[in-house]
Amino acid sequence: MSDEVVYRSKISVERIKGPKRRAYLPVEKEPIYFGTHSEVAAHYGTDLTVHEPHATTLDYVVAAAAG
Repeated sequence: MSDEVVYRSKISVERIKGPKRRAYLPVEKEPIYFGTHSEVAAHYGTDLTVHEPHATTLDYVVAAAAG
């Protein structure tokens, strides 16, 4: 096994407002949006009538681990 880095993910994340963030991922033509929803929004006190619900970063981590 080599110590050489074979891949480095190049992403950027922008905070939009409140919990909403926009992420630019390699190969994806459109940005991915993160935020809060359901129990997560309730936990953080996010008003979903003000901030539209989006999948959380945890949702994406779980999906990636399951994939």
